[in-house]
Amino acid sequence: MNHRLSDVDLSQKLSKKEATERLDAALERLLRLRLMLGGQIGERRIGPPVCVVFEGWDASGKGGAIKRLVRPLDPRHVRVAQFAAPTYDEKRHHFLWRFWPVLPGWGGMTVLDRSWYGRVLVERVEGFATEEQWSRAYDEIVEFERSLVAEGMIMVKFWMHVSPEEQLRRFEDRAGDPLRVWKLTDEDWRNREKRPQYEAAVEEMLARTDRPRAPWHVVPGDDKRLARVVVAETVCAAMEEKML
Repeated sequence: MNHRLSDVDLSQKLSKKEATERLDAALERLLRLRLMLGGQIGERRIGPPVCVVFEGWDASGKGGAIKRLVRPLDPRHVRVAQFAAPTYDEKRHHFLWRFWPVLPGWGGMTVLDRSWYGRVLVERVEGFATEEQWSRAYDEIVEFERSLVAEGMIMVKFWMHVSPEEQLRRFEDRAGDPLRVWKLTDEDWRNREKRPQYEAAVEEMLARTDRPRAPWHVVPGDDKRLARVVVAETVCAAMEEKML
């Protein structure tokens, strides 16, 4: 799969009607699949764990896509975990250590809002990890994911991609909305100024950690409706493929 960011067509759009129909259909599929893998319907045997990983630009629609994805699911049947900068205590351990406790077991499903890829993205660009550390991390991550998938996990990884112009529009929208201004930080503006460095890091991450059993899906995110449909349909397809 070609993952060059410059090759992603960000002009794609869906009409409200088509988006609603496709999203509703995908979420109904997802609920059925989730209940089957959770041992609630069908043969009543628990299936493999499902882990959905979200990475992307600030204001790229991760939160909205996650909210729609888990909407039809009983909160007992899915866990959403969000990761920010590691704490002092977490930094005393190997960088992958803090992710183990939230990973799903058989019959479980976890959605990650940011993940272990922080080591080769923000920690690389901002200098929070040494070059030796982040250079080594690609192989460590591939091996980590390989061992999880070998154990049966269904892993779906999304990079939510938006253009700099659309990102700026969303930043300005948030700045002017008293109920959403909390989503915008000084750090978001600083990161935006380093977009070229982040793009280089994203390209290398996609190239070096895309594997057939833990593939990357680059989601065109300028149109939020399209992005949410792509996410839901992709998760369903990954679950169905594993069940076949």
